[in-house]
Parts: sequence; structure tokens; C-alpha cells
Amino acid sequence: MSKEVFDELLGKVGPLITKVDTHLRMSIDPAERLAICLRYLATGDSYATIAFSYRVGRSTVAVIVKEVAGAIWTALVEECMPVPQVEDWRAIAAGFQERWEFPNCVGAIDGKHVVIQAPANAGSLYFNYKSTHSLVLLAVVDAEYLFRVVDVGGFGRSSDSGSLRNSAFGESLRDGSLQLPPDTVIAGSERRGPLPHVFVGDEAFPLLDNLLRPFPGRHLTRERRLFNYRLSRARLVVECAFGILSTQWRMLRRVITTSPEVTELCVKAACVLHNFLRRKTIDMPSRTPIARSTDEVTPTLCDAPRMGSNNATRRSIQQRETFCSYFNEEGAVRWQANVV
Repeated sequence: MSKEVFDELLGKVGPLITKVDTHLRMSIDPAERLAICLRYLATGDSYATIAFSYRVGRSTVAVIVKEVAGAIWTALVEECMPVPQVEDWRAIAAGFQERWEFPNCVGAIDGKHVVIQAPANAGSLYFNYKSTHSLVLLAVVDAEYLFRVVDVGGFGRSSDSGSLRNSAFGESLRDGSLQLPPDTVIAGSERRGPLPHVFVGDEAFPLLDNLLRPFPGRHLTRERRLFNYRLSRARLVVECAFGILSTQWRMLRRVITTSPEVTELCVKAACVLHNFLRRKTIDMPSRTPIARSTDEVTPTLCDAPRMGSNNATRRSIQQRETFCSYFNEEGAVRWQANVV
């Protein structure tokens, strides 16, 4: 982070973290408070180490990290991670079509376990399948590696599917309140009819009307293996985004010893700072301009009949087969035959 970017960030966060001087002592100025919080996020050093470096008390560092992390999220979330609207989803879909040759894709979704020290009296709530204790960061990432939706705080014992089901994003995905664009005909594939806008995820997620996952199993036809490859190619952006995030904010590479509440604030601050810095790298505006229109109504998702005891609906299964056919015919790229 350059000095100019730090000063810009200070201008946004400073008013929220400024303290008043008293007749007993001078307050710590906002620049130093911001630097202490960024030092913790970027290194994951202990409070004692940071306190020694800045010549302040250990408890002072603990209070500063908690307050400044919350202020960073409050100050930047509306600018750097606004709630996507219809035009934002369309712009994300255009990005996936251009960069990853995956039409009608509005984001890649995945979960990341943030390793923490076992909280007191928490039992096995935070104990995950990797035999560590963690909080779950569930994120939706666009084609430019920007976080568009994050949900932090899921218990480590929950699977990605369980974290999605228990999150506000998952609830909105199920009830159709995400304001996704209406079903769209893919250019050059008019005979297949309108297809929905979808998120792409790995095998840990369920197959839904607006969420695609790979075909399960090892003994698959070549057509299905090609579909799995194309889906995984688009889904890798979320894995890369997690890699960039943990490389810049190395707190995520250590065992975080703060309480789950403070950890949640720090992870959210790291995600919004990731967007703040990356938008400057790719020279991207903070928000897609939204065309004012009153005659377009986004349809809500309707309940579809279940297919036996399968969790996926008939419509979801048919849509995945349609995407599979598209990637093997008119949507094929010249090099995919050499990969699978």
C-alpha cells in the first residue's frame, strides 16, 4: 500500500476512529490507529509484538484492532462491496463470458476456513474436518477476483452446503430475492431457449436452479467431463481470490487468537480492503451504473417439483444438461478437446 493510498484510506476511515483529547492524556491519532490495525491484518503478529513496536499497551492494541476493523468495513462496504443489483449481475455475467467463456455466470462461490484458537466453552462447534477450529468465510467472486458477497461467521463444523443454507445469501438465493436478471438466450444458441443466470460451485454445494455444480462420480462420459472442466475453469476465480486475500493479509495464514466476534470483523475488513486495493489495480469503477427503469420486473424463483429423494429439482438437472450440451457443441472452444 503506497502512502497515497494509505492517505486516501485514512480520509475515509479517519472520521470514524478519531478520539477526543482529554486533560489527562492525548489520544492516539487516527493515522497511527489505522497503521496498527493494518499491521495486524497484514502480518497476524501478536498484540504484544505490535504493542512493543508502537510503544502502546497490549490492551490498547486489542481495542484499536476491534474498533478500526469495524470502521474499515463500515466506511468501505457501500463503495467497494455494494449489494449487487440487476445491472451489476449483468456486468458480472459479461465479465465471465469475456474472460472465462462461461455464459450467464454471475459469480463463483466457495467457502474458506479461517483457522482460530478454540473459543472457551465452544465444544465442537468450530471443530472442522481438517481437525482445526475455524470460522467459515463464504464468498461470491466475480471474473476480476473481486468479492461481491461475503458471509463470515459460520461454524467450522458446517460444510460449505450448510454454511450456504444458513447464510442470508443462501436464503435470498432460495427465495429469489437476489434480483438476478431474467433468463437470457445465449448468443448463437437460440434453439436452447432462455437459460437462467447461475453461480458456479464445487461438489460441496447443492444443485439448484441458480447454482451449478459438477457432475459427480469418476466414470463420466467425455461430454460431462468437458462440462466439469469448463465449470471448474470458471470456478477457479474464487480459489485465486482466496489466495490473493491470504497473501496480502497474512493474518489468514496464522491461527487467530482473538475472539470469534473480533475475528469476524477482521476478516470482513480484509475482504473489503482487498476490493479497495484491487479496484485501483484494475482501474475499475466502484459501482456499475444502474439504468433507471420501471417497466422491467425481475421474476422470483418458483418452487419446482422434487425428483424422488434427490435434493435437486428436475428443472435444475435439466438446466445442467443444457449447459453440458452447449459446452460440447456451439459453446465449445478449440483447445478444450486437448485438455480432457
